[in-house]
Amino acid sequence: MENSAYYQNGKDIKISVVIPAHNEEKYIGKCLESISKAAKLCNKQVEIIVVLNRCSDRTEDIVKSYNCIVIENSDKNLSKIRNAGVEIAKGDIIVTIDADTQMSEHLLTKAEQNLMTGKYIGGGVTGKFERMSLGIFISTLVLIGPLFVKYGAISVGIFWCYKEDFKEINGFNENMLMAEDADFAKRLKEWGKKKGKKYGTIQNGMITSTRKFDKHGDWVLLKRPKMLLAYLKGTDQEYADEAYYENQDR
Repeated sequence: MENSAYYQNGKDIKISVVIPAHNEEKYIGKCLESISKAAKLCNKQVEIIVVLNRCSDRTEDIVKSYNCIVIENSDKNLSKIRNAGVEIAKGDIIVTIDADTQMSEHLLTKAEQNLMTGKYIGGGVTGKFERMSLGIFISTLVLIGPLFVKYGAISVGIFWCYKEDFKEINGFNENMLMAEDADFAKRLKEWGKKKGKKYGTIQNGMITSTRKFDKHGDWVLLKRPKMLLAYLKGTDQEYADEAYYENQDR
């Protein structure tokens, strides 16, 4: 497959897409394909930065076949991994996406349009799982409810904002090992309020995998309430390692 470079000259870059990747050979190809389609609508003024995190599978080979910018980070900390990618980004706009997620074809265009209106500080995305069941539906509600109480009404999944605003709120909180996305969204929303801007949500902008449910069962958060508590606490290294870093299928 011929995958032309997503990035040209530094001055031509509008959007930098940052992807953390720990043993993602099963998913990263679909993720990159989705970004490729979205980038075409932005005249390819997009760079893709993949932050390899202790990969022992074919992730690096797959990523390099797409001419991505590749760096390495060995921290067991998603916040540090994402921040490392943003640090080298050339684009004015930052978009973060997980390796097991596919963005819609119009996601990058919509994010850019929203930001250019001056009304939005940035925001998140809603979407769907690649499959659905009663267990997944209930487990998701069990997680969303407490997160709503703690962090307020926010959308997560894929984030988009100007790099300068990302830096103003110090990026992802490196003290958070879990729920760092909800924490980031809350702080971005608060920063936007200070600047008279709204936190936006792009509807139906992604499809994400169900690998955690596939591995642990669709009713996992009801069967393992300690895991739910770990998400809410956000700083439990043991559960963070289990959820993200120690197993090939995160």
